[in-house]
Amino acid sequence: MLSFEVSGSPGNGAGRLGTLTLDHGVVETPAFMPVGTGGTVKAARHRDLEEVGASILLANTYHLMLRPGGDSIRRMGGLHRFIGWDRPILTDSGGFQVMSLATNRTLSEEGVLFRSHVDGSRHLLTPEKAASLQVADFGVDVAMVLDECPPWPASQGELRVSMERTHRWAKRGREEFERVRESGRSAQFGIVQGGMDAGLRAESAAAVSALGFEGVACGGVSVGEPKEMMRATVETTGPLLPGDRPRYLMGVGRPDDLVHAVAHGFDLFDCVLPTRAARHGLLYLPGREEGTLVIKHARYREDLLPPDPECPCSTCRRHSRAYLRHLYVSGEPTAATLMTVHNLHAILDLMRRIREALAEKRFETWAAGFPAPPGLGKDSR
Repeated sequence: MLSFEVSGSPGNGAGRLGTLTLDHGVVETPAFMPVGTGGTVKAARHRDLEEVGASILLANTYHLMLRPGGDSIRRMGGLHRFIGWDRPILTDSGGFQVMSLATNRTLSEEGVLFRSHVDGSRHLLTPEKAASLQVADFGVDVAMVLDECPPWPASQGELRVSMERTHRWAKRGREEFERVRESGRSAQFGIVQGGMDAGLRAESAAAVSALGFEGVACGGVSVGEPKEMMRATVETTGPLLPGDRPRYLMGVGRPDDLVHAVAHGFDLFDCVLPTRAARHGLLYLPGREEGTLVIKHARYREDLLPPDPECPCSTCRRHSRAYLRHLYVSGEPTAATLMTVHNLHAILDLMRRIREALAEKRFETWAAGFPAPPGLGKDSR
C-alpha cells in the first residue's frame, strides 16, 4: 500500500510537505533514509535509529541477495522480521552496486551477470529478479526498479543507450512487480537516468513516469560529477517528475545539498555519507559555518564541551569532545557508534527543521541563509 498526500507546496518543482503512508507506517516528507546496506546501519542499533527519529530505513538488494540470500530471508518471514525493524523499508535494486563492479560483470539486455565480491560465485540480476527479490522474498514497503547507472563522464551516445535500456528494464520490472506482489501491498519506484544531459533527463522522466510507478527517483547523480553539474541536474529533473507521487533523489546526503534538493521538489533522500563521515571522525554541524568538527584534532584533547552544544542527541548530552577524541584515536569501536548517533540525529533533525520551515511558509528565506559546509568530500552511496 502507498498513499502520498502533499499538504503544502508553493508550486510545482518547489519545496513541499508530504505524508507518505506505507505498509509499515507513515513517513513525513521531506525525509532522509539512513542506509542499512545489509539490514543494518553500520555501528548503530535499531534502538539508536528509533531514538534519532528514523521513520524509514534503506537496505540493498545486491548485498542481501548474496548474504543471507533471498530464499533464506523469505523462509524467515521477510526482511522486517529477520532484522527486527517494524517501520518502513525501501530497498535499492542493486543496480548501482553491480555497475560499480565494472571488472566483474557483463551487461546485456537480459540483465547483469556478475561475480560476487564475497566468494566469486556467478549471479544474474535481471529486472524481474530484482522485483521478485524485493517483493516476494524481502517483503519491503518500497522496491526500486533495476536500472543501469552510467558512470561520469559518459558521452551522449553512451548515456542514450544506457537510458533506453533502463526504460526497457523498467517496463519488465514493473510487469514482474505487478505479477508477484500481494494485492494492495508494496510499492515500486521507477528511476530516471540520462546523466547530466537535460534533454535526456526530460525524455527519461516522461518515459518512466508513464509506466505507473507509485514514485519516481532521480538516479545517476553523485557518481563523480562536479557539484555544479549535480545541482543543475537536480534543478532540471525535480520539476519534471509527477507532482502527485513521491520524488526520490538517490545518493545525496550533504546537508547543503539536501536543502537545495528540497527547494527543487524532492521528497526522499538517502546516502551513506553521514554514517561514513562518523566512522572517519567527522561530526556534522548542519547550518553552522564550520560545517563539521574533526574529532582527531589535538585541540579537542582536553575539550569538555559536547560535540555540538546545541544538539540534544544522547551523544552530545552525555559525552565530551575529549572523550570522543580519546575513543577515536584509541581505535575503540564505541567511537563509531557514538558519532554515528550524532550524525544521524543531526541530519534527521535538519529534515525536521526543513519540514517546520515549509509548514510555516518561511523555507525560501531559511534556505537562502543556510551555509555550505566545507570539507565533507564527495557524496557516495
